[in-house]
Amino acid sequence: MGTPDFSVGALNALRTARHEIICVYSQPPRPAGRGQEIQKSAVHQAAEAHGITVRTPLSLKQADEQQAFADLNADVAVVVAYGLLLPKPILDAPRLGCINIHASLLPRWRGAAPIQRAILAGDADSGVTIMQMDVGLDTGAMWLKRSVPITTHTTAGALHDELSKLGADMIVEVLPQVVAGTLKAIPQPEAGVTYAAKLTKDEGRINWQESAAEIERKLRGLSPWPGVYFESRGERIKLLEATPVFGKHAQSGALLSDDFTVACGEDALTLTKVQRQGRAATDGASFLRGFPVKVGEHL
Repeated sequence: MGTPDFSVGALNALRTARHEIICVYSQPPRPAGRGQEIQKSAVHQAAEAHGITVRTPLSLKQADEQQAFADLNADVAVVVAYGLLLPKPILDAPRLGCINIHASLLPRWRGAAPIQRAILAGDADSGVTIMQMDVGLDTGAMWLKRSVPITTHTTAGALHDELSKLGADMIVEVLPQVVAGTLKAIPQPEAGVTYAAKLTKDEGRINWQESAAEIERKLRGLSPWPGVYFESRGERIKLLEATPVFGKHAQSGALLSDDFTVACGEDALTLTKVQRQGRAATDGASFLRGFPVKVGEHL
C-alpha cells in the first residue's frame, strides 16, 4: 500500500525477494504536471508494469471496501507513504497486521513530512523505522530502526532517495523474522515525540530576519519541493543555492556586496544560484548585473 516514488523501492524489493504480492493499493489517479493531465501514481504504474492487480479506493472507511480488503486473506500489508487513513478493520484484516515503513527515527517526526522536518530542524541524523501499525498516527511498536547522517550538504531530495532504498532493504530483512517470530517489536518511548506537519508552499518564502543557518537549512529542506524564494521589485525570485557567511552584521535583508551576499537576522547568506520567473538559473553576481538592486538596498 503506497503512492509516491518513495514507495516504489519497497514494492520492487518485495518482488525481487519473491514475496507473493496479491494486490497493490494506491491513491486514485489525479491531475498532475503543467497540463494537469490525469496520471496514475508511481506505485500504480510500477505495479501494473509487472501485472499486479491495483486498487485505488478514495477511502477505506466503507464496509464494502473493508470486506474486499479482508477477502484478500493477506498474511501482511506493507504500508509506505500510502496517504490514506487505515481504519481498525483494515489494520486487523491481514494475519500479521499492517507493517509501515516510516522515514524517521520514531518517535521523532511522526506524521506527513518527516524527511523535510528533520533537515529544517537541524537534526544530525534521520533514518527509517519499520513499525507495526495501530490506530494512532505513527505510534505503533517498532520492529527495526536504522539511522543515516544529515550533513551540511544533505537536501530533502537526496535524503528521500537514500531513505527509500534503506526502507526497501529493511522491510525485506524484517518480514521473514516477523513470520518466524524471531523478532520482537519494541514500544515507542513516550519521550522525544515530535510531529512532522505537511509542507505548504508558503513555507518557502524567505524571512531575512531568520539566521543564515536557518535559511540555508530551509533551502536544503524544501528542495526540490516547494522550493524557497524571496521578492524584490515586485518579482518573485527562486533561490537555488546559497552559502552562509558567518560574522557579518547588518540590517536584515540588506544587500551587502556585488556577489549577492544578503544580511540575515544572524550572519549573512551569499546567494550563489538564483532564478527569475521565466528565465534560466544564473549565479548571484550575474543576476545582479541585470537586476536593479544596489548594495545597501533591502530585499
